[in-house]
Amino acid sequence: MASSVAAFMDDDFLLSTRTAVSLYHEVAAPLPILDYHCHLPAADVAGDRRFRNLTDLWLSGDHYKWRAMRSNGVPERLITGDATDEEKFQAWARTVPSTLRNPLYHWTHLELAHPFGEKQLLGPDTAQGIFERTAALLGTRPFTARGLLRQFRVQVVCTTDDPTDTLAHHVAYRTERARDGVAIGPAMFPTWRPDRAVQLHDLEAWNAWVDALEVQSEQSIDNYRQLLDALARRHAFFHELGCRASDHGLEKMPAGRCLPAEADRLVAHARARRALTSEEIDRLAGTMLLDLASLDHARGWVQQFHLGALRNNNTRMMKRLGPDTGFDSIGAFSQPRDLIRFLDELDAQERLTRTILYNLNPADNEVFATLIGNFQDGSEPGKLQFGAAWWFLDQLDGMQRHLDALSALGLLARFVGMTTDSRSFLSYSRHAYFRRLLCRILGAEAEAGLLPADQALLAGLVRDVCYENARRYFRLEEVAPAPSPRDRGDAPPPGGASRSTTKV
Repeated sequence: MASSVAAFMDDDFLLSTRTAVSLYHEVAAPLPILDYHCHLPAADVAGDRRFRNLTDLWLSGDHYKWRAMRSNGVPERLITGDATDEEKFQAWARTVPSTLRNPLYHWTHLELAHPFGEKQLLGPDTAQGIFERTAALLGTRPFTARGLLRQFRVQVVCTTDDPTDTLAHHVAYRTERARDGVAIGPAMFPTWRPDRAVQLHDLEAWNAWVDALEVQSEQSIDNYRQLLDALARRHAFFHELGCRASDHGLEKMPAGRCLPAEADRLVAHARARRALTSEEIDRLAGTMLLDLASLDHARGWVQQFHLGALRNNNTRMMKRLGPDTGFDSIGAFSQPRDLIRFLDELDAQERLTRTILYNLNPADNEVFATLIGNFQDGSEPGKLQFGAAWWFLDQLDGMQRHLDALSALGLLARFVGMTTDSRSFLSYSRHAYFRRLLCRILGAEAEAGLLPADQALLAGLVRDVCYENARRYFRLEEVAPAPSPRDRGDAPPPGGASRSTTKV
């Protein structure tokens, strides 16, 4: 029985037909990456961070891996505790063989293969060698934060930023890039993430955030009008630094609305630390999201809504480790009615900007795929988007089901494609993963007679979904012209442009 790594993850990994092989290697793999939504720290890009080892780069902050390790019986000390980097890596290596059929097994070996060139399966017996070899590479320039982005041919990075962020790292990087040229790294832009404006259940945290907003906006905030004015000032500042998109993380779209006088009263009560009812919070949040959407429309931004996550479910671990540490799950919220109402209100007032809707519950795939069709108005292709498979769904089955729902009920040809939604500089392998799956689907259907065996037609679809649609949709070339091939560097793209020399 064959057991070599090449049989598991060779050049044609996931590519089951000759058509798929051709589409991937000749069309998809060489395309640059436009990462329109990620959680990379802007400070790491601006400072061209160097990483000590794979634990520093790969395990720190990765709640996907943390969840798997906990499920495998690894004590918290070896996950987020005071264990050494090498001890934590060894604990992850012992976990990896237990992740067979979990997407982490694919992701792990994709990320080791490119950019590190590691061909061995990670496990207890290979961990030490892999840890040492990758640590040696991470001490070199091609493996700094910017070096990794160049290796993956990332053209644009859109970080996720709170309105109170000074964006100092964006300013510094933009200045350096303007001075030294685009070869230092990709364009980097902020993305507006005002979630904390509507998180009024914790008034101490909310008021601390509003205090910070007062400082950054240089104005007092005692009522709703002042709060919205302060947010509008920061919105303008973000726009000046190239921001062209907002993002909102919500369980579901709020159903309530309130008149201006009530909104002023509710904010004044919150500023006085007088608790609001759940119904009052819902009404204020619904009103604020409509007003923020109007700002996005006025500046021609894209608005994104990530819906359906049930977050921070373990109270004990939340107190110990804080949010975003791997204790989240898919929520079963009723999404369509209030979401449709929200979009319809904006559309009726001609304030509905380009919009991407992401669902976390796969049961909502067909709901979202049909929902976006209600507000396509012919003003531009794909104005509303059924966003890429997200979080628990950005694996083979989740991406396949997303693509099938979109294809059956909308237009795959207008889809803006994959995004990393990640804090890791190695997660760009997910673009190779997505591109391979897309080519696999198209190749198999072409060879089965379900699609025309027209290479030019299929290649155009692949180029659009993997890159061109996002480039046109986000209009980032208005603030960052595409680099020339010389400026993109000469590193091979993820997944390999040359089948004879490059692995996945």
